[in-house]
Amino acid sequence: MTDPQVAYLAQFRETAGYLDFARYGPPSQAVVAASAAAMRSGATAGPDTVDDLMGATDRAVRAAARLSGFATSSVVLVPNTSTGLFQAAFAIPPGLATGEVLLSGNDFPANHYPWARAAQAGRFRLRVIAPPGGRMSPEVVRAELRPDTTAVSISAVDFATGYRADLAGIREVIGERLLIVDGIQGFGVTTQPWQVCDILVVGGQKWLRAGWGTGFLALSDRALERVDPLLSGWTGAVDPTRYDGLIHPQAHGAARFSLTNLSPVDHAAFAAALELVESVGPAWIEHRVGERLGALHEALLPFDPLIRSAVGPEHRSGILSFALPDHQPAQLGKRLAAAGVTATVHAEAVRLSVHATTTDAAIDAVTTTIRESRRQRTW
Repeated sequence: MTDPQVAYLAQFRETAGYLDFARYGPPSQAVVAASAAAMRSGATAGPDTVDDLMGATDRAVRAAARLSGFATSSVVLVPNTSTGLFQAAFAIPPGLATGEVLLSGNDFPANHYPWARAAQAGRFRLRVIAPPGGRMSPEVVRAELRPDTTAVSISAVDFATGYRADLAGIREVIGERLLIVDGIQGFGVTTQPWQVCDILVVGGQKWLRAGWGTGFLALSDRALERVDPLLSGWTGAVDPTRYDGLIHPQAHGAARFSLTNLSPVDHAAFAAALELVESVGPAWIEHRVGERLGALHEALLPFDPLIRSAVGPEHRSGILSFALPDHQPAQLGKRLAAAGVTATVHAEAVRLSVHATTTDAAIDAVTTTIRESRRQRTW
């Protein structure tokens, strides 16, 4: 490994059995230090303190733009994925209200409620489909398109199985329709053509390991020409500090999606996290995660698991979801937790998610737990 890669790995301190990055990614020491420094600065505030702290916002925006491939003017920070998706859903302009938005019923609820609420408000009609295996492939999307479909909302990576969507393929089949992507389970840990998205929403608390309260929204030129954000606040307007009692015109670019000033402490953390990803590059992180996921998959094979996740590299992410024929997921989840393994348990499977920092010890803890559990059941 190169020096930057060694330095990257040395930044993290999660427990040895932590395999739950799809739920939450423990932040780096750089993120912790940036948060603490910003908070200390705020505790001794002087004339320039607030303006200095706000500089972290521009720093985070620039880093998000570089990693996503969008122009800086096309990126705005949001506190979480849900907020960004609500803003996207309520940005469908009245002129498109006679059309429909296409959505997978297998997506995480955060990508359901914004579209359902906006549809209830009459912004558009919503059509929820059940793709085979929960996978929104280009072929599935093509078959479901109608002349009045104006937008398609998908997840870049399925939260339950880790299936990575073919964003470029979906972009090709939907043509000029808007493509809205929930990127929280893929950004920073998979290399994808993010620029094909019309609206990309990413939260930073999972794979980016930036902590809660971090995220961004990025928009294509196509989206900026068409959308009209209903959820736009005073900081999303022209001359926001001209306090004249009037509603000002919306700002240009993605800035029009701003609701209010967000936490500069969170933005300092977010900037540190994004810049740490840049220090090694998403491609290296993806490769490292792929190796770790492959090792986990190989270690589980002797137990005859039912693997729900994609194995091929073109659709693989950092998630391995599996079930065992002789263990209920809830039962296995309890045994793993007792052994110090942190995982997410769903109704039909146990979800393990690895990162670049996942060690062989974490994988061994999983297999040892299963082996011991089966040994005890034979008595």
